[in-house]
Amino acid sequence: MNKLFMFEKPLGMRDTLPQLHEVKKHVRTKLADEISAWGYQTIETPTLEYYETVGAASAIQDRQLFKLLDQQGHTLVLRPDMTAPIARVAASRLKEEGYPLRLAYDANVFRAQQREGGRPAEFEQVGIELIGDSTSSADAEVIALMIAALKNAGLEDFSVAIGHVGFVNALFVEILGNEERANSLRRFLYEKNYVGFREHVKNLPLSSIDKQQLLQLLQLRGDHQKIAEAREMTENQDARKAIEELDLLWSQLESYGVTDYVKIDLNIVSHMSYYTGILFEGYAQNLGFLLCNGGRYDQLLEKFNRAAPATGFGIRLDRLVEALGNGHRSAPTSLILFSQEHRHEAIQLALEKRKCGDSVVLQDITGIEDVDLFTSRYEDVVYFIGKQGKA
Repeated sequence: MNKLFMFEKPLGMRDTLPQLHEVKKHVRTKLADEISAWGYQTIETPTLEYYETVGAASAIQDRQLFKLLDQQGHTLVLRPDMTAPIARVAASRLKEEGYPLRLAYDANVFRAQQREGGRPAEFEQVGIELIGDSTSSADAEVIALMIAALKNAGLEDFSVAIGHVGFVNALFVEILGNEERANSLRRFLYEKNYVGFREHVKNLPLSSIDKQQLLQLLQLRGDHQKIAEAREMTENQDARKAIEELDLLWSQLESYGVTDYVKIDLNIVSHMSYYTGILFEGYAQNLGFLLCNGGRYDQLLEKFNRAAPATGFGIRLDRLVEALGNGHRSAPTSLILFSQEHRHEAIQLALEKRKCGDSVVLQDITGIEDVDLFTSRYEDVVYFIGKQGKA
């Protein structure tokens, strides 16, 4: 074994130690309970998918895909997201099922990193897909469910920004005239680089009116009033249609009683090319990066020969655990330490406690090198079974 790599992991990969694993299990269960309560059914898809189907449809950059060859020479990928695999399943194994489909998942996804920067190459996502419903009611349900799931997991200080990809696209095409210019500006928005956006706009060969309109876009972030401001900003019919859809969505979210968590942000864009309408992103108060996101993707299933509208969300479990901080502690584990002559009594005691729902470690004292160090791991009462009986 090469000693240089004896204790190293591949770039972006992480170990999950017992304490963190327990916390993740607790949070995962809370999310799953809420998702199940809304009628979503969980499915699993393979870790490996064909590059030419799911890999190409995923909208993840090619350089971020983990690729390998099977024995027949086909290129495979470790799944880079869950939306494309679920679209494949909906268009094949669930082809005879009637729409809408409400599907949920909990899975690890894989995205290769070019350099070390604290970004994981493997991370767990919990999410849902609502397939076959084109109405604004479906968008509202997905957003309301995401908020309910976060709350059920114990998160309190968070917000969800909602926007519409159609508004930005229509505005950029109308003012800039071509996709190349539009893509340059979209990049600034995706990176949340608003200073760079302003500087880039100032240097564009546009009229002062057009430049002012592009800069005004950065002000369309805040409460419901921003919808009215956006409506007055342009006469473009596609942009106006996007705003009306956003306004309708807001009224439906009011019915769910979740608008205290929601704000308008018409600067939202995504690197996922399959999004076609409503977009949303979730942020926690003490977290400096994206916690969860989702949106409408009405054209993805066409790639699997079963066109259907769809919307959904994904929550990064590792980031949710970080946002929750130390609020969850795993249940204490009891230790029963025994000597050979009291093995039977120790086992019976352990069985009784486990029947009561307790977590119990049963340990032969002769198998321990340092008794004090070993027993220090346990916060609950430690039982010692020795010549003097239980202590």
